[in-house]
Amino acid sequence: MTLLSDISLSSMPLASLRLPDDPRSRMAATLPRWIQPFLTWLTAKPAPGEVAPSRSATGFVARALLWVLGGTALSYAALLGGSAWLWLLVPFGLLATSCGLGLFQVVVFHHCSHGTVFRTRETNRRVGRLISALLLFKRFEDYQREHMMHHSPRKLLTEEDEFADFVLGMCGLEPNLPKRELWRRVLTNCASPVFHWQFARRRVKASLLTGDRAHDWTGRLAWGAAIAAAAATGTLAEFVIAWVLPVTVLLQIATVGRILCEHRFPEAEVMAVRDRTFVCHSTVGVFPGSAPPAVAANTPAGLLAWTAWWADMLTVQLFVRLFVLVGDAPCHDFHHRKPATRKWADYIHARQADLEAGSPGFPLGYFESWGLFRAIDQNLGTLAATAPESIGR
Repeated sequence: MTLLSDISLSSMPLASLRLPDDPRSRMAATLPRWIQPFLTWLTAKPAPGEVAPSRSATGFVARALLWVLGGTALSYAALLGGSAWLWLLVPFGLLATSCGLGLFQVVVFHHCSHGTVFRTRETNRRVGRLISALLLFKRFEDYQREHMMHHSPRKLLTEEDEFADFVLGMCGLEPNLPKRELWRRVLTNCASPVFHWQFARRRVKASLLTGDRAHDWTGRLAWGAAIAAAAATGTLAEFVIAWVLPVTVLLQIATVGRILCEHRFPEAEVMAVRDRTFVCHSTVGVFPGSAPPAVAANTPAGLLAWTAWWADMLTVQLFVRLFVLVGDAPCHDFHHRKPATRKWADYIHARQADLEAGSPGFPLGYFESWGLFRAIDQNLGTLAATAPESIGR
């Protein structure tokens, strides 16, 4: 490994280089240039001074399709291949499919509700309706109406808010409970067939039983045709594993993780005012990864530290980025400050530019947390410290 300034790590103690405290800046200072683009994507944070690449909103639609189609095809090929060894590829296929479904949910469907994926409002509406019908998301118009309320400081973190409805209602997490109990409920939900059945039933009702005949029958016919085709070809079991499983259980687990790290509950006096300071305190950037070791890899202890760091980055953090914190999910705080911007497609650099500009229009800068599980733990801690009456419970 070499520093970007071409100083050898093995020739100088890292402590003497006064490494930056920011994890991403430290990665830029201690790792080669060629790996920086990958680290930017993985952490959702740019290296200092990094130039933003040009990304289009519709590019996310293409990537979501590729992940879904490629992952489903891989799962089917592994399941139908006739070799037990090929089953080892199934988890990778399921992960790829889940990643694509997450991109459709978090990025495409979500930003269609803001009218910022395609040029016209009608195209955004049509695509949003199709996605909600096919992937069992809430009917687009219903989601759009509720989501606009979610962006109102007067509604955010109240019982009228979609976030609070999911956390308090669907997940059964209540303010003023011990954090240990909140964690127990989260983990129990993720493993509970009853929770997933109730979640899936709620999704089917909100997607296929809405009373909107055109919307409902689009989804019903698509799902009916897929099930009939699988049954006719004798691949019903493979269809359940390769498609139904990621659309239901896996997407629902990922959704729980994403939503729980999106918002935290500020102190009562901040929540009572519900101004832009409240918005700043209730949202936080969540970035996969951690600061690399502050020691060189030229000693056994240093080598062990760097090996452990890379192992974490290329397993846990990579999984988190592909499964939970997909697309612009790590920069959800930027979205709440700039909900209508079309710069969201370059969310990594757009958030950084707004941060460095002092976040114009807001009284406070950005807050951040490194690591999904740490962010969820911090957010559950704020819920445990919240008085029920402060959110109308």
